[in-house]
Amino acid sequence: MRQFFIGGARSGKSRLAEAEALAWPGEVIYLATAQVGDEEFAQRVAAHRARRPAQWGLIEAPASLAQALNAAAAPERLLLVDCLTLWLVGFLTADGVDEARWRQERAALLQLLPQLPGKIVLVSNEIGWGVVPMGAATRWFVDELGWLNQAVAACCEQVTLVAAGLPLVLKSS
Repeated sequence: MRQFFIGGARSGKSRLAEAEALAWPGEVIYLATAQVGDEEFAQRVAAHRARRPAQWGLIEAPASLAQALNAAAAPERLLLVDCLTLWLVGFLTADGVDEARWRQERAALLQLLPQLPGKIVLVSNEIGWGVVPMGAATRWFVDELGWLNQAVAACCEQVTLVAAGLPLVLKSS
């Protein structure tokens, strides 16, 4: 079973994904994709960490997400990936975009995702509802995240849009 929570910043998507994990009767492993770059972001990560139960496992997977998922997946285990947006950020460099590595990692994730045992819960931001960004790198990011979200949603049995903390199920099997 693959479940996808998508919404804007501070929409409540991570809390709803975590609620799914809390209800899971088996082992839970949280896959963190963020790379902490400043104090304010470190505080956000600490807040996420503080609300997770101590018994949940943690895997930091800022780059090779498919490899981490493949290694951790098991029939009686729930894997919570938070979040795909920050995973994509990891492919932006000071010199631009590591596009070749991104294409390889994206393809690996999308090929693996339908095959994984257990329950997989993924979180991502919906950022494509605004104006078209002016900068080329920002347009690349918005486009790639939109395409990734569409591809992940196609692989998932349930997709939930979250706004103002309220879930709206878009897809359910």
